[in-house]
Amino acid sequence: MASEGKIGVLTGGGDVPGLNSVIKSVVYRASEMNRSVLGIRRGWEGLTHLDSSQEFDPRYVRPLTRENTRAIDRSGGTVLHTSRTNPLRIKKSNLPKHLSPSELERLSNDGQTFNFTPIVLSNLERLGIGCLVVIGGDDTLGFATTLHRAGFPLIAIPKTMDNDVRGTEYCVGFSTAITRAKELVSRQRTTLGSHERIGIFRIFGRDAGFTALYTAYVTSARCVIPEYPFDLDLLVRLLVEDKRGNPSNYSFVIASEGAVWTGHRAEDFGEADAYGHRKKIDIGHALAEVFHQRTGEETMTSDLTYDLRSGDPDAVDQVVATTFANLALDLFAGNTFGKMVAVREGRYAHAPLPDPALGPRTVDVEKLYNTQRYRPRYTGKLGDPLFLISA
Repeated sequence: MASEGKIGVLTGGGDVPGLNSVIKSVVYRASEMNRSVLGIRRGWEGLTHLDSSQEFDPRYVRPLTRENTRAIDRSGGTVLHTSRTNPLRIKKSNLPKHLSPSELERLSNDGQTFNFTPIVLSNLERLGIGCLVVIGGDDTLGFATTLHRAGFPLIAIPKTMDNDVRGTEYCVGFSTAITRAKELVSRQRTTLGSHERIGIFRIFGRDAGFTALYTAYVTSARCVIPEYPFDLDLLVRLLVEDKRGNPSNYSFVIASEGAVWTGHRAEDFGEADAYGHRKKIDIGHALAEVFHQRTGEETMTSDLTYDLRSGDPDAVDQVVATTFANLALDLFAGNTFGKMVAVREGRYAHAPLPDPALGPRTVDVEKLYNTQRYRPRYTGKLGDPLFLISA
């Protein structure tokens, strides 16, 4: 089927800059191979909620051509849109209205959620898709692994600002996140200095601190990350010392959203999403309150989350996105499926699909993080890959 069918492409999870560059490059390379491409809209929802009574459900299927993708790489987001749909756990409240009771009865369920894997496979076959290019992070690629184990040909492309997908040192979106964070922090230094405050910059990173770590690297800042519970007394002392030693009388720290201090438990809140994640209590506001109580210093909190994933990609992400797409089509041309394109030891490569049971990749604290100073390690880099240690 892979050698005869269309190529499908979808984007799932949070958007990042560079997704449209991947989509365009898949379409252009496929056209050179005389293959047509179908874009699946709204991530996995496009294959769970597709109305099979229509030839092409426009809500969820979009034919992609060189003409309608010609300029999409000039902007951010994803023209295919996205969602956090998990086909393994479709809630009763989110069931497609067009499915009959008999169709639902054939799906395994726990009474609250349904496993839509058979529906996804059926829709892929009906659309004539012989190979699916899946662009996503841990959660999206987790279901890609399920499809691969079911025998469906697919190729994965890793994307996430958190840069925490196993098997690769780089994910689309990471460089732009660091570039944008650096710009935002640099701009807000003037306000910190004008008001002589301690700043806490909250940044994405529920389970892994790569984004906070590298933002700190390029802004000469301190940072706290999920992989290492920090000593609150030490952090307070370091930031007060930084402030007093700064002619402009300010200091700041970059805080991953999943960071916690020793003896403190960061509570989750809200309803869990389709992959079981709940929102984290805001580490920025929590730290600001504690800092003010302990020192009397004025603080300023700034949320650097969604700003980092909006807008167009930087040059690194555009290069990587375009290359990843072509690597994926190289694999397709060679009838190699069930792989993820990757960067390994600083080189373009491919890797096995990430095992969902292993969870996200995390910072090697000993190698990359100074636990006494709450700073990135700047030394001992000879022989390391450009961004990170080996995947």
